Amino acid sequence: MALAKYRRGESGMNYWPGFVDALSTLILSIIFILTVFVVVQFVLQQEISGKDTALQRLNAQIAQLTELLSMETSSKGDLEQQMAQLRASLATAEADRDKYKGIAEGSGAGLSAAQGKASDLASQLEGEKKISAKALAQVEILNQQIAAFRRQLAALETALDASEKKDKESQAQIANLGQRLNLALAQRVEELKSYSSDFFGRLRQIIGNRPDIRIVGDRFVLQSELLFDTGKADLKPEALPEIDKIAAAMVEIGAKIPADIPWVLRVDGHTDVRPISGGIYKSNWDLSAARAIAVVKYLATKGIAPQHLLAAGFGEFQPIDTGTTDEAYRKNRRIEFKLTER
Repeated sequence: MALAKYRRGESGMNYWPGFVDALSTLILSIIFILTVFVVVQFVLQQEISGKDTALQRLNAQIAQLTELLSMETSSKGDLEQQMAQLRASLATAEADRDKYKGIAEGSGAGLSAAQGKASDLASQLEGEKKISAKALAQVEILNQQIAAFRRQLAALETALDASEKKDKESQAQIANLGQRLNLALAQRVEELKSYSSDFFGRLRQIIGNRPDIRIVGDRFVLQSELLFDTGKADLKPEALPEIDKIAAAMVEIGAKIPADIPWVLRVDGHTDVRPISGGIYKSNWDLSAARAIAVVKYLATKGIAPQHLLAAGFGEFQPIDTGTTDEAYRKNRRIEFKLTER
């Protein structure tokens, strides 16, 4: 009689909870994807940060070598200028020597003085040659140092190019990893959705069209009065056959789900907004949680592994009808089943 009464009181199917829960599942999946992506990006970012530090050191060394090269090049220019001056002085001294030799050869009277002057010029010329040779040696040393600096600069530039190339490859790996994670998670969500559809399709076949047992979106909804007495969380004996059907369908579908998919059958307890007076439960929250736990414990005795069961109590905080009529209160007092990820 009670079941017939609930059939007449059922006004229709409400798809809003299923839509809200599907949206919540999608948001949670996206959050999980973003979390994994952020963790992976953080690890790779630490590696890239180390590379940036190495790049900064290489750039500093290149700048230092460039400055040294500039200083050595400047010193080389000064020496070359000094050498040019020495060559000019040498040419002048040689011209004076030749001049005095000519005078000495043309005039015997001034031969002694010319020879003395020529001897002085020859000594001066020899000194200029020694200075010029020393300057040439310094220029050669500077040329060798500049060549060494250039080789070091080329090696540093090669290392810098290799580091930048590796950095670009790391960035490409981050992007590729993010795409692969997104694809894998999307495939896993779609796979679980297909099993969820099979589960609810099987329940429709087993239970049939009953007004007091509804399938709304991705949830299977039973009114609390079908399972529990008012204010209590002990399953009524007449409710057990209905839960047995749910357990049988879940065992059948659960055997097909791959072991690497972390699925759970979530049992949600809901109450209406009216406060509890008396009894062992202090709040609607306590009552809704106790009812969900009672269902979960019974399902565990019917072959569903405990690690695939989850009980949740929502109290009066997730109503499907915000009205204040007895019919609205009756709709809000319910137990919901949902196949989802852990």
